[in-house]
This record gives sequence, C-alpha cells and structure tokens, in this order.
Amino acid sequence: MDLLYLQQFKIALNCPAVKEPPVITSQPEPITAFASDDITLTCEASGKPTPTFRWVKDGKELDPSNNPDLSVSPGSGTFKVISEDNPINHYSGNYTCYASNELGTSVSNQVHVRTESPPTQQKEKKVKIKAEEGESVILQCNPPESIDPPNIHWMDKRLRHIELSERVTQGRDGNLYFSHVVTADSRNDYTCNAQYLKARTILSKEAITLTVSPSNSVARSRRPQMMRPSGSHSSYHVLRGQSLALECIVQGLPTPTIQWARKDGELTASRTSTENHNRLLSFGEVSESDAGQYQCTANNPQGTVIHTYSVTVEGGQKLDGMCMSSVWIAGVNSELYAPGETVELDCKADGIPRPQLTWSINGVPLSEIDKDSRLSLEAGTLVLKDVKFGDTAVYQCKAQNKHGSILINTYVYVIELPPQILTVDGKTYGVMEGQKAELECKSFGSPRPEVVTHENVSWQPRQNVVTLATGGSLQISNVSHGDGGLYTCYLPESNVSISAELKVLNQTVIVSAPLDLRVQRGTAVVFTCIAKVDPELDHQLLWRRSGQKLIHSANDKKYTFEDPDLTVADVQDVDEGVYTCQIITRLDMAEASGSITIVDRPDPPSQLQIFNPMDRSVTLSWTPGDDHNSPVLEFVVEFEETEVETDGWEEIMRVSGDTHRTQVSLKPFLSYRFRVIAINDVGKSDPSAPSNPHSTPAAVPDHNPLGVRSVSVDPDTLVITWEEIDRRNFNGPNFQYKVLWRQVVGSGPSWQYNFTTAPPYEVPDVGTFTAFDIKVQAVNELGSAPDPEPTIGYSGEDAPKDAPMVVGANVLNSTAIEVTWAAIDKTTVRGHLLGYKVIILVGKGRRHVEERMVVQTGPNEEKKVVGGLRPYSHYGVSVTVYNAKGEGPPSDPLPIQTPEGVPSPPVFLDLKSHSEREMMLHWGPPTHPNGVLIGYQLRYQQTTDSENNLMREENIDDPTITHRTLTNLDPHSQYRFTLAGRTGVGVGMPIIKEGFTMLDGVPAKNISLLAGETSVNLTWVSQYRHMNVDFHIQYRNKNGDWKQTDKLNLAQSFYQLHDLEPGSVYKLDFIFSNKSFWKTEVRTHGTGMEAVSANFATEGWFIALVSAVVLLLLILLILCFIKRSKGGKYSVKDKEEGQVDSEARPMKDDTFGEYRSDNDEKRTASQPSLCDDSKLCSEDTHLGDYGNSHSAKTEVFMDESLASQYSAVKDGAEVQERSPLNPASATPTNHGLPSSVAILD
Repeated sequence: MDLLYLQQFKIALNCPAVKEPPVITSQPEPITAFASDDITLTCEASGKPTPTFRWVKDGKELDPSNNPDLSVSPGSGTFKVISEDNPINHYSGNYTCYASNELGTSVSNQVHVRTESPPTQQKEKKVKIKAEEGESVILQCNPPESIDPPNIHWMDKRLRHIELSERVTQGRDGNLYFSHVVTADSRNDYTCNAQYLKARTILSKEAITLTVSPSNSVARSRRPQMMRPSGSHSSYHVLRGQSLALECIVQGLPTPTIQWARKDGELTASRTSTENHNRLLSFGEVSESDAGQYQCTANNPQGTVIHTYSVTVEGGQKLDGMCMSSVWIAGVNSELYAPGETVELDCKADGIPRPQLTWSINGVPLSEIDKDSRLSLEAGTLVLKDVKFGDTAVYQCKAQNKHGSILINTYVYVIELPPQILTVDGKTYGVMEGQKAELECKSFGSPRPEVVTHENVSWQPRQNVVTLATGGSLQISNVSHGDGGLYTCYLPESNVSISAELKVLNQTVIVSAPLDLRVQRGTAVVFTCIAKVDPELDHQLLWRRSGQKLIHSANDKKYTFEDPDLTVADVQDVDEGVYTCQIITRLDMAEASGSITIVDRPDPPSQLQIFNPMDRSVTLSWTPGDDHNSPVLEFVVEFEETEVETDGWEEIMRVSGDTHRTQVSLKPFLSYRFRVIAINDVGKSDPSAPSNPHSTPAAVPDHNPLGVRSVSVDPDTLVITWEEIDRRNFNGPNFQYKVLWRQVVGSGPSWQYNFTTAPPYEVPDVGTFTAFDIKVQAVNELGSAPDPEPTIGYSGEDAPKDAPMVVGANVLNSTAIEVTWAAIDKTTVRGHLLGYKVIILVGKGRRHVEERMVVQTGPNEEKKVVGGLRPYSHYGVSVTVYNAKGEGPPSDPLPIQTPEGVPSPPVFLDLKSHSEREMMLHWGPPTHPNGVLIGYQLRYQQTTDSENNLMREENIDDPTITHRTLTNLDPHSQYRFTLAGRTGVGVGMPIIKEGFTMLDGVPAKNISLLAGETSVNLTWVSQYRHMNVDFHIQYRNKNGDWKQTDKLNLAQSFYQLHDLEPGSVYKLDFIFSNKSFWKTEVRTHGTGMEAVSANFATEGWFIALVSAVVLLLLILLILCFIKRSKGGKYSVKDKEEGQVDSEARPMKDDTFGEYRSDNDEKRTASQPSLCDDSKLCSEDTHLGDYGNSHSAKTEVFMDESLASQYSAVKDGAEVQERSPLNPASATPTNHGLPSSVAILD
C-alpha cells in the first residue's frame, strides 16, 4: 500500500496531522557540461514534516549552503553553480541527494557530472589526393575528440553539401568514402565540418583537394572489397536499451549493391531499419533478442564480399521493473503496518552480468547498522519480524554491476488506525464484454481490515475468474453479460459496507478494416472503417497517419472525412505510411490499420555489361533500378542487329526478377547489341542503355532447309522447292542452296546438282510424271551443312489418256443404280490417281442430253451406288479417271432406264364451298408422274374426334380429271382432304388441305365509306364461312330517282359508286334477300352548282359560242406575237432583262409583262405593235386574274368548264367566287383558260 493510501485516509478522516515519509519527487540528472554551460543538480522531495536535504559527492559530504560558489533553492535540495572562478572540471564527480524527516531518509539515484572545455581547431596541413578513375578513395575528417560526439557535414566552399549516393558514402567515423572515383569528383574544396551540439561549436577542417585523372583501365571492373569495417568479421557489445548501428561500406567497380541478412534468424523491419543508401543497419532499442550474427553481402558483376557482425547484448540493471536504460520506475510497494506484523521487502534485480543487491535503511547500509535478531536477509528479500513504531523508515535496495548501479526506495510505516472504507458508495462500473472488471473497495486501517464482497443478484463465483485483490478490489476477468448486477463490499469488524453496480456492454469491434493499398502517384484512395458499437455508448472515429492525428481543414482538400470513409486525394510520396482508424468510446477503443504504398513501374536497369564472350554465347550482367515498392517480376533481354537494317529490337529471353546475370545463346556471323527491360506489376521500365556491339565469328551452316518437295506443274519439268532458311541461320558469307536430284531407277544414276540462292529450282526435259530422289543442302563460304536425307518428287503431270474399261450398271430400284468398272492402268494416268468420276447423262445415249450428274470416288474404288435418279427415266452412264491435271476421256455411255415409281404430290389443291353441305376440290396433276398416271386416290374425314369420324376414300380412275364435288357433308365440321396420284406401282405422295363447308349466308358487317367528288368507295368484312352472299345497293341524291347497282358478293370486299354529283348528299340502302339490312347517308366533296347554271352550260349553242370566242382569241394572240417579233429594234441586253421581267419577276395585279425597247415604250413608226389597238395587250384586260401569270406552260381544256372561266373574265372576281371551279375550292387555274404570258411562251 503506497502513500496515496495514507493520503486518502487523511482526507476521509479529515486528519491532516498524519505524518508522511520523505518521497523524492524530482531526481537529479547526469550532466555533460562545457566551460560556458550552467550546472544545476535537481533534488525535490515531499513529506511531513518537510524534508531536509544533504548531498554526497564522490563519497564525501557536500553542503551546498555553506559553499559560496553554489546557490541553493529555498525549501529544496536543488543547487546551481554560480561562480565562474573555479575551473569547470572542479565540479566533475558522482553526486547523491538525501531527503530526511522524522519518518526516515530517501536516497536519490547517483548521477555523474562530466565537464570539458569546448573543442578547438588545430592547425592542419593542406591535403591533396591524386587518384586514377575507378580507384577507391577515403577523405579523412579526424575531428577533435570530445565527450559530445560531433555531427559531420561534408560541404564545398559555398557551404553546399556534397551529394551522397551508393558510390559516395559518409561513414560514422566522419570520413568520406568513394567506392570508386570518376573524373567529375575532381575538386579542391572538400571540407569536413564538425558540429558539436552541446558545446555549441562548429569546426571547419582544412579543405581537401581531390584530383581524378582518366584511365584506360576504367572499363576493367573490380570486385567488391570492405572499406569499413575491414576484414570479414567484427564484434559488437551493447547494453540493453541502447541503440546500435552496423556499417557496411565497400569499394568496387561498378558500385556494389548491399544486402543485409541475419544468419541465425529473420531480419524483421519492426526491429531494424536501413539508412545511408543501405550502407547502415540501425537498431532503435536493443534487446536480448537482437543478439546474434548479422551479415552484409556486397555484389557487383565481378564478385561478392561478405562481412559478418557478432552482436552481444548485455543488460543494465533492472530492479523490480525499474530499468537503468529506461525512464519508468516501479519499485517495491510501500506499505502501512500495525505493530507486531512481519514485513517482507522483496527486491529482485536482473542484468548482464548479474547485479549484486545491497540494502540500506535511511541511506545507511545494513553492514553499518547494529545487528538485530528481528532483521534478516534471504536471497535479496529483507525480512523484519514483530515490527515496532520505531521501525518506521525508508528502506533502499541497490543493484550494481560493472555497467553501473540503480536504487529504489520503499517505505515502512508502523501505525494504528480504525478501519474505514474509502471508496464512494453506489458507484456504477461499465466494462466491455471480455475485458477485466475491477470493483474498488478501498479500506484503511491498521491492522489491515478484512474485506468481504458478494453479489446481491444470483452471482455464482467462477473458478480462476473472480479474485479478491490486495486492497479489497473485486477483479473479474473475461467479463460476460451474466456477470452484470449489484455487488456489496463490507468490513465485518466495523459493519461498514458499500454497494456498486456492474454493467457489461458489447465490445467495440471493427468489422470492415482499412486495406493495404498499392497505388500510383496522382490517384485518390479511399479507406473504409466500419465498426460495431454498443448502443449505449457514443463513439468517435479518428484517423491517424503514422501516429499523427489527421485533422480536417477547409483550405486543404487533401483529406476528406465522410464517416466511415477517409479519402486521400492526389496521392504523392509524402502520403505513404500507415493509416489507422480509431473507434473510441468512453470504455474501450478499437483500431485497425491500412497503408498506402506508392508503386510505379521500375527504373531501367543500369551498367549493362558483356562478359565471357564465346563463339556462340555471352554473359550479360546488369544492376537493377529502383523497383518503386513493386518487386521486379522478370527482366526482358532484347537484342538488335547492328550491321543490317531490321525492324528494331527483338526479345531474346526472359529471366526472373531476382536474376541479374544470365547467359545468352547467339548465332554465328551476326553483330549484336543488347538491352534489358524490367517488369513489375505496374508495368515495364524504360530500356536500359544498350550494350557495346558484339560480333560472333562465322561457321558452317547448322542445318539444311525443311519442306523439300516437288511442286511440278508442267509436263516434262521437275520443280523443286523448300522452306527458305532465315538469314540469321546462314552462319557465314556467300550462303547458297545446293539442289541435288537423280531419277529413281533401281539404284539410280549419279546425283546431278546445281546452286541457287532462293527456291524454287526448275529442271527441264525430265519426262512426264517421273519419280526423282531430291534433296537440298545449305552451303556457305566455310562449308556445307550435314548431308540431308533424300525425298521422292515427281515431274509435272498430264491429263490421263485412257478411259476405264468394262463399265456396267445394275438397276437397284426406281431411283438408284450400281455402276461398276475395271481398274485403270496407272501408267496411263500420267499423274497421281485421285479417283474416278461417274457421269450420269439424262436422255438416250449422247443425244438430247438435258442434265448431267457427276459422282466422284476414291482411287481404289471400282464400283459406286448412285441414287437420286428419277423413276421411269432414260440415262446414259460413263466413267472417267482424273488426276491433278484434269480428267481423262470418258467411257462410252451405257444406256439404262429406271423402272416405274409412284408419282409426286399434285401441284395444288383448292377447296371451294358453295353451300353448307358441298365442297368442290380442284387440283393440278403431279409434276413428276414417275410412270403412267392411271388416276387419283381421294381420302377425307372430319378433323374432330368422334366415333362417327370415319375416313372416306374414293378412287378416281380417270387421270385427266382435275376436280371433284363432294356432297352430303356436315355443315358443322372441318374436313381434312388428302389427294395423291396413282401409277401401276402404287399411290404417290399426297397433298393435304383442310377446309370448312359454308354456313347460311348473312349480310356484310363493318361497312366503311370514303367519299370523293364524284364517287364513294365502299369496303366491308365478310364473316367467317359466310362467303357466298349476294346483295344490292340502292342510292339517290336529294332530288333524284333511286338507282341500283348490279349484284354484289361478299367475296368482293370493295365497290365504288361513281358518276355522282360533287357536293351532294346521297342516301344509300343495302338490300339482301329483298330486305334492307343497312341504311346511311354520305356527302360527296366539292361545291354544288345551281341547276340553271348547269343546264345553261350544257346547251349546244353556248358551247359553240365559247369555242368560237376561244378560236378568235388564239388567232389574235398569234398575230400579236408575230407582229411583236418583227417590231422595233432593241438590244439583246434589254431583251434578256425583259425576259427576266416577264418570266421571273412577280407581276402586279394591274400590269402585264411585255418586251420593251431601248427607250421606254418607244416603237418605230413603220412597225406599230398590234397590241397598241388591242385590248388583249392593255392593262385593263386583267388576264392575270385567271391564275398564275408566271407559268411557263398551260394546258387548254375545251369542255364545259371553259364557259365558267370565260364568264369569270367578264364578271370579274365576284363571278369567280361563285364558280365551282374556283381555284380555292376546285382545280388549279392553270387547268382553265391560259394566261397571255403562257400563250406567248
């Protein structure tokens, strides 16, 4: 029980007089100080009475208050060095603070104060280094030594940092290492700057000059060698909790690549990280698990070097959870004891090497205290029996080994107090399911009171789950909903009790966690975090990136928070990291993490080089580029020929992504360049820089062409061809094909040959279809390919010259025959026998051939069944043989006749019913009788299922009959009729049709009328099976007599009433069986005319008068036109303008277009115009009223309509409106009297 327990008791009893032992609240810290630094040692403590302080330096008492050089803070043990007279090293040493009051003395940790004068720059000589390109170089820094290790910065004279890379590296010793130098490294201002942070000092070393001279040997690569550390093995001893860095700086050309590994385990990213271009392996806080062997492997195309690091971890002191290399302290618990109790102070320490434990009381070691039989020490545990009030003190446990010491204070307070419960009554505890619940029941008393706890509502204790902790708290592990309820805690001695309620809530669970996303730059990503939260709890969703809380900003659109999503826009390199969503409630928190990894296609490989060149292979090596977080899956090796024009780069092979060297097979007599492309999940890299050209020596051809064969077409000629060899397989200069042939006769004559550069090769005068051994061999200037195996080829074919013999035919049935023949003599085929053709000629012999049918067979067949023939027909049969060149002559036709068969179906079958019990059948004879037609077979029956539905059959023996009437049929049934022709062989294929007999006739329905000016169109729909119905139509107009149409039939479906008067109303009456079944009225289109006008216009005298007037007008107009054409002179231009005026321009109502002379209205006296004296040419004639005066052509109709138009001329617009032929309501005006313009045209 700690002093907080006592403080709570003081508050509960309102007893501030209770004394407290001293507790050091602020420990002194180790100090490293320089001449200008302040030195302050802190020591603060609490307690009642107020503690007093004293210091011990290097084992001797130090009273800061009596030292004028020191200033002590009032009421504390803290002091500060205020004098500047004494040298700073006067204050170096080990310091310990003691805080004391009536209850004991607490001791602080021992701290070490180190002092030093600021480092100074020593005079140096200028350093000049000369090196050849490709050599390794080290530029030494050698900063002044100090207790404050400096930060080293290599810079130029303009204070710009020297650019570091895999080739140029800065070591932890401050030196600058060049794996190999290049001419660009030459400069005279390499300056090492040492920054001492604690001393607040920067020292610049003398500038170093590096001169790199070019070297012809730079192309000769060097294998890797260790620069720092040297050798193949090094050892490191480190304390637990400290940091560790393993260096691996190597030289080599090209620059070696570094790989780290752990030999005795797995190298995890959580424990280590790489820096300085992978040249440094760092450990944050070393633990015992980091002890082991590590390995650095450096590679370049010339070889590999390996360095092994042995790491040993030794522990600082760790005393009951208080670690020397840590910042947290949790020592032995301080307790209150009643007189007579036994005190056991257990102090455990750990470290490498194992620390030694010592005990002190109030800062005095046990060895210096008088022996007490009640006090004993057992394996680090201090036991004090039968304690008394005088045993109240501060006890110290100290652990020490060679690495240092550590000390903790614990308090023993002997006191008598009445029992009390300090925890508030009626408290409610909320805890999540599955967690641990702790119901407090803090009691106070000396001796310690006994605490009893139980649940009021159906609580059953569970083994190993519910425990009563020290101090009276009830602990329930792995809480379930059944543990909820009311609990009571009471002290039996004082009958004091409290109650508490336990509420068990559902644990917060993330059901959809953010994902690990691999994206390219510039894209937007969305993280989703969905959680299941207890309904009684409010929750908050927070997002963090790499531990830092993300906050929404209205000005920054980078992050968009829309629960449950987080959107990261325009992802860039700075957005990489771990994104964590936190669902926070007042009782628990759930979190899950995803990540953003920027991926991209890899950088191109570099340093592509050719090694181990051989006649037909080389070894390629390269250095992979940055894979941009997406491992390289494979490398594509491409080549290009350098001495000929090609289509560009071609793929030659692929290797896995972990391969950086491969052997490439080559072909002779070619010049190559190579390049390498890396491929990852994102895409392909750009190609590497091409290698230097590499040429292979010439050699004899490796193989001969394939596909050697004869493709002879013409007789007496042998044509040999083959598949050309690719140019890359020529293997040498002057490549040719050696073509060899010989006739296959026994062992054959000697080989004949010739050379060519390309297929095919033609050999003339070799006979028709003669067999030859042929072969083609590849040769070049260095020699020939292996001798090829010959193959058989033939010279060109010719058409067969003979026909098959002994041709016969056997009739199988009326449509099939079997044709046989003797095998042909193959010597007469003059080519490869492909087969036979059976030729069927329709007709007798070779004359009157109407049709030809050809059936092909295989070369080994000597008979063939030919089907599909017509019965009762004459055929001629011939057989011919054919090869690739064509057919030979046919054999003489063999006449055959197929026997009689059954006829084909009749051409058609029509059904007509004129009554309800009759059906007339009409048909057409079969197209193919297939014999002598002797008649027909007619069968019919009702289609309904019934017992009386019998099939009726009737034979018609006269083949010339094509119709038949059936009587006594059922008017209420549908019939199926089957009709087939007959020959002496039997009945042929039938034609089938179904039909109904007619029902009683009924009038038409759905009658539609469409009226015109002088006609009315009538349509109707007849009812099913009511076709033979006759009817009449009677009609008349308002004042006319009844008229009647001829007999109409429903089958017509259409009729037109014509010669009707326009604009009249007609009554229509439809008559069937002397009875009217429908009446209606209809009005014709157009405007009706007065009876007097109609009668007047039809009089003969009026027609004659009108005709005479029209004739006179025509004569006058013709004379006017002739006169006009011979009139005054005028220019062509004015004539054209006049034509435009009369034909193109619109005319006014009171104007008539005419030709005009040069002067307006000017005419010659000798040629007066006819129009001068004629009203026809005057403006008052108003001929424009008749219609469109722009018309180019007008037809003149000499009928009764002319009278009305003539009257329109005299009566003007008023009569024209009354006319039924007014253009607005009748025909266009250009169908009436022509205008003068039209006549002139």
